[in-house]
Amino acid sequence: MAGSSFGNIFRITTWGESHGKGLGVVVDGCPAGLPLCEEDIQKFLNRRKPGQSKYTTPRKEDDAVEILSGVFEGKTTGTPISLAVYNRNQQSKDYSEIASYYRPGHADYTFDAKYGFRDYRGGGRSSGRETIGRVAAGAVAVKILNRLGITFTTYTKSIGPVTASKKNFDAAQITKNPLYMPDAEAAENAAAYLEACMAELNSSGGTVECIIQGMPAGIGDPVFEKLNANLAKAVMSIGAVKGFEIGDGCDVAKATGRTNNDAFCINTDGAVAKKTNHAGGILGGMSDGSDILLRASIKPTPSITATQQTVNKSGEEIDISIKGRHDPIIVPRAVVVVESMAAITIADALFANMSAKMEHLEKFYK
Repeated sequence: MAGSSFGNIFRITTWGESHGKGLGVVVDGCPAGLPLCEEDIQKFLNRRKPGQSKYTTPRKEDDAVEILSGVFEGKTTGTPISLAVYNRNQQSKDYSEIASYYRPGHADYTFDAKYGFRDYRGGGRSSGRETIGRVAAGAVAVKILNRLGITFTTYTKSIGPVTASKKNFDAAQITKNPLYMPDAEAAENAAAYLEACMAELNSSGGTVECIIQGMPAGIGDPVFEKLNANLAKAVMSIGAVKGFEIGDGCDVAKATGRTNNDAFCINTDGAVAKKTNHAGGILGGMSDGSDILLRASIKPTPSITATQQTVNKSGEEIDISIKGRHDPIIVPRAVVVVESMAAITIADALFANMSAKMEHLEKFYK
């Protein structure tokens, strides 16, 4: 299977299946000398692991990471970093009947159409559990970027019809509720909405928003390697993501030039700045030095207990009710996945940018 690698210089390759022995990632291109231990990575994995609240799958996994290579005496060696998480709580029998039919909203049919064979246990490679490798790699990328003064604030922007208010935004709230919302009142309303969905054997979608601060201007390229295009590919590669926006996103279609353009000014430090940020921190495919603001629209969990119509491999139309352990909403656990893919993209773009000017090379090699 092709397509399990992402990035050019800072490059990751994820591996493993939901109900196989384990999952993980190989990170290539990380510089030597970065302090790194399993706890650095575990903090990120703990944000996406199952069983943390009634709004996540009850599958009990510690998702404990092991560093297999690329780190010696607490620092990266510059060689490939291999990270592994072993599955401990598979219940593959819950999925045995799925082998004979195609679940609505899943990749069952398309896997069969492409390969003629699939691992039906929990979705195999198309399972949300594949994101373990992305998050482990994202932890490495974020640590690199933090050393450069680049930080991430990522959270649940909306769940169903409930949206976190800008007026009530409080970053401290993100880790204080199981939905990762920066608005306590919205989190309470979203929880009530989810309770209603669960009572109806249903699920909900929502959006994740990510703010990247401390970005220097001029990162990215103006044509096929646009920073916004690569961020879009990275985030859209997450299985449940169905939409992506930068800055004002789709609302620009209702704007005019006067309302959408960001006026330039000189800030108190004497540097070029913008008075507004409708562009979301990227102009012409390159960062403009202001905050990068992106959003991901995430579909409802397709595995629901309510009766659905589908077809089986014999060509018969049948009704099904999905068994197994599933999240009533994907969004809260996807917050760290979106952040990780954004961080991997930014790290790769920063490394590529080092050869953009002769002065960069002269500073390093002379």
